[in-house]
Amino acid sequence: MYPEYLVEPMRAELTKVGFEELKSAADVDSAITGEGTVFVVVNSVCGCAAANARPAARLAAANEKHPDKLVTVFAGMEKEAVDRARGYMLPFPPSSPSMALFKDGKLVHMIERHQIEGKPAQMIADSLIGAFEQYC
Repeated sequence: MYPEYLVEPMRAELTKVGFEELKSAADVDSAITGEGTVFVVVNSVCGCAAANARPAARLAAANEKHPDKLVTVFAGMEKEAVDRARGYMLPFPPSSPSMALFKDGKLVHMIERHQIEGKPAQMIADSLIGAFEQYC
């Protein structure tokens, strides 16, 4: 686990634009299951999260058409919540950062770390916005 003071600014990059932090497996189950659309960001302290993933998530979330719920879990912090979220993302292997869109509890769009590293935030956001337009 990382010191909370270190990750707090990284959490705030998403929570200040409307993402809800999920800190337990029960929180994840409640958010993902059921009807509607849910965008999950697996946040991380790595450089590609700072330069690419969080900016892309913020850009996509600002799109007029977006999921019913915007949520995040933080890798290296709330292990139980992250593990549960990753369970819903199978068959994709665990990666941080990553992003997933669920509709009615089913995974419909996934962006893995290898699709984030080295990619401009706008390019990632465009992929997310395309999924939002299709499923939300």
